[in-house]
Amino acid sequence: MVYTLQAEIERMQGWRYYGRVVGVQGLLVEVSGAQRSLSIGSRVNLLSRQDKVIPCEVVGFKSDSALLMSYSMLEGVGVGCRAFVIGETPVVHPSAQWLGRVVNAMGEPIDGKGPIKSGAEAYPLRAQPPAAHLRQRVGEKIDLGVRCLNTFVTCCKGQRMGIFAGSGVGKSILLSMFARYARSDVSVIGLIGERGREVQEFIEDDLGEEGLARSVLVVATSDETALMRRQAAYMTLTISEYFRDQGNDVLCLMDSVTRFAMAQREIGLAGGEPPASKGYTPTVFTELPRLLERAGPGIEKGTITGLFTVLVEGDDHNEPISDAVRGILDGHIMLDRAIAERGRFPAINVLRSISRTMPGCNSKEQNDLLVTIRKYLADYNDMEEMIRLGAYRPGANQEVDAAIHYHPALEEFMAQKKTERSTLTEGYAQLEQILQNGPFGENPVNENS
Repeated sequence: MVYTLQAEIERMQGWRYYGRVVGVQGLLVEVSGAQRSLSIGSRVNLLSRQDKVIPCEVVGFKSDSALLMSYSMLEGVGVGCRAFVIGETPVVHPSAQWLGRVVNAMGEPIDGKGPIKSGAEAYPLRAQPPAAHLRQRVGEKIDLGVRCLNTFVTCCKGQRMGIFAGSGVGKSILLSMFARYARSDVSVIGLIGERGREVQEFIEDDLGEEGLARSVLVVATSDETALMRRQAAYMTLTISEYFRDQGNDVLCLMDSVTRFAMAQREIGLAGGEPPASKGYTPTVFTELPRLLERAGPGIEKGTITGLFTVLVEGDDHNEPISDAVRGILDGHIMLDRAIAERGRFPAINVLRSISRTMPGCNSKEQNDLLVTIRKYLADYNDMEEMIRLGAYRPGANQEVDAAIHYHPALEEFMAQKKTERSTLTEGYAQLEQILQNGPFGENPVNENS
């Protein structure tokens, strides 16, 4: 702590630049007089008429003025207020004492447990991902605690997966199961634009004391400014990078990437950036890979396994953000509203979900097993409407008959209660047991192999 304080003192400048507010329009504050010492992303502190310090960030320039957006409300700011330039790059000083704590987008504790101890090393909030040629490859399988995903959409350490679904289909519940049951050294959870009432419920009901003890939560609720919501995403990855550099296998959970993109859209539009696809500005599609690529394997030891939720607008899985994120990540988990309406949770559509590390991370026996099961699921899906209407005649197709026979057991396998945990080995063992009793007295896996 002494070293950190000394480093802070050494970074302090002996002078300060400041300008004056010359206009306020909507979310933008126009500052003149200090624009030559500012650049995009620079930090500025406004001093309101009530002597309240309001942190801001430069998002653009116009003629002889700098355009600022605030991290908090602009009450008390008017023409003539002073704007002090902060000369340093935004950094945070994480430490192992952050485990079990809840912080905001600035890294300040908001859990009522007192001050939080800072580390000696400064980590920039907008760090660059590790160089591609220096990174390690993804590691072994990671046990997510969810039976359906452990088997059909296996995830490896250092992999990045997206969870795609419309509103109310179960993204947050699935994320809470990861937070409680996944096997990792540390969990860093970013709740971006979350409903305020759900934060305490997530901490007490979903994480619990045991889960919270090995986790760090970064929270920016939906009522906070766009800059705070965006920075909460940066803070989540920065804390993950700190624990990765300590040699840990980190599980980074973020809910949601879509709200990060919406915050960036607000910032871009306020700064005069032209809208592109469905109102999203070009910088949204620039910032998404810069954020998501920070997860993954480290240069030496340590990994960041990223699981990011994506809110699909109007259940359109080809809308701009979903399409962009799906192309960046190493796989996608599709949640289906039709499955949720039938009452099966988690509502994972196995046939539309994919992990790009499979089948390389599985043994030949496991791959044979999954190919057989997926074939039965596909056969049933193709004939589902006819089966439900009673138009299919048993015996007309032997493969469809087998799919109908296995369907109830597979549906039961893919369903899992929020309070239930399943391991990797248990999942494969249960699938093998389902196939032991074939519709015609045979074991399909043994025949195929």
